Amino acid sequence: MQIPGDGSRRNKQRFRERLDVLRESAIHQHVTRHLPKGRWTRRQWIHASLFTTIGIMVATIVPGFSTAMQPTIKPLATLPLALPPLDADKASAALPDNWMTVSVRPGQTLSGMFEDMGVPASTLARILENKDAAQALSHLHPGDELAFDLPEGGALRALRYDRDMATRVQLDVTDSTVAEKVIKRDVSTRTAVLSGRVGTSLNRSARKAGLTAANINALTDDIFKYDIDFNSDLDANDRFSVVVEQTWREGQLVATGPVQAATFTVDGTLHSGFRFTPPGSQAQYFTANGRPLKKNFIRMPIPYARLSSRFGARHHPVLGRMRMHKGVDYAAATGTPIMAAGDARVQFVGQQRGYGNVVILDHGRGRTTLYGHMSRFAKIHRGERIAQGTVIGYVGMTGLATGPHLHYEFRVNGVHRNPLTVTMPPPEPLSGKVLAQFRTQTSSAMARIRTVESAIYADAAPAPSQGKVSLAQALDASHSPLSKQ
Repeated sequence: MQIPGDGSRRNKQRFRERLDVLRESAIHQHVTRHLPKGRWTRRQWIHASLFTTIGIMVATIVPGFSTAMQPTIKPLATLPLALPPLDADKASAALPDNWMTVSVRPGQTLSGMFEDMGVPASTLARILENKDAAQALSHLHPGDELAFDLPEGGALRALRYDRDMATRVQLDVTDSTVAEKVIKRDVSTRTAVLSGRVGTSLNRSARKAGLTAANINALTDDIFKYDIDFNSDLDANDRFSVVVEQTWREGQLVATGPVQAATFTVDGTLHSGFRFTPPGSQAQYFTANGRPLKKNFIRMPIPYARLSSRFGARHHPVLGRMRMHKGVDYAAATGTPIMAAGDARVQFVGQQRGYGNVVILDHGRGRTTLYGHMSRFAKIHRGERIAQGTVIGYVGMTGLATGPHLHYEFRVNGVHRNPLTVTMPPPEPLSGKVLAQFRTQTSSAMARIRTVESAIYADAAPAPSQGKVSLAQALDASHSPLSKQ
């Protein structure tokens, strides 16, 4: 069906197209009549020259055209020249140092260390021909350090190791020789006073003050373990001061010695200890007036245990009747180590009726201790002298026992005493010339630390009269007469 008006639109469209074709044809005929026939005129040549010049200028400016129009440049010829060869020393000096320091790991061998560094076994064999090097390198311990000078892609040029604290040895390795060079190092020893407050953690505060793990153990396990319960007695404001000797090498702290003197203030009470070695004995700690801090007996000869049965009459758990309990029992896991309560001679090692595996120690002056129900003995023998704290056996349940525990007895001239309440004999104090020597030594320590102490405690509060006593004052006490204990 045709829509009205649609045919007229198509006719108009066709008319316009026809008109456009006639217009283009007329314009073309008009231009053609004006074009010259035959040769160009002078004006046309001028126009052609102008357009050619413009084209050349555009070609020069546009990238790509300019490079194409440049003349070709021939490359310069190179001539290699032979240089005189460097001698071995200069060639070695031309390579920069490339020192790599490695620490000896537990279980690691010297050959394994060289192999890890890529140094052949033949080079190690040449180094060990040096007797001093062979002696030092064959006694390495975990943590010791060796330094290798290994240029990248080259062979070992030098090896360094420490002969002692103040001496370093360098072995220069060449194709023909291994030359030794001894290097002296600047080492000094200084007396230091390390002080701090307990805060939230004694271990953290002590390490922050500069104490080593061994120093902290000396405070808690040797010096003050008889007087301070470090699990319950400490408060954040309690303070400690420790005198140690520090070894410095070339400006770096390399070692800290044992505690020479220490104070610990707990709830206003001052505890002090000073290291001293009596003639013919080992180093130990003493109070300011010369009495040993180490007690003759440890009341609890087993760690990590709880008191499970006290001294006195009780209903026996195995026999089922009332019976005198002549010691105390400490419940602990099987295998827990048991320590000697004091210095002693081993009197008996073996089995005794209800005690099972038992050890009896003779501490002299009629005092003996008994340790029963052990699972096994340590390496001790009858008649052997052992020191306080020596492990003598391990917790078990041999004999008459319902569970693993230590049965511990304390006897005086054969009479059983309650280990928890018996009065322990005080240790013998220093006397005579030895006491005078001890006081001289502590006086020397006081002179070295007095200046440091006055600075540390300058703002201390409360005042010494209220219980806070400085380490210097504690050292002064070493000149006072022996107090009666």
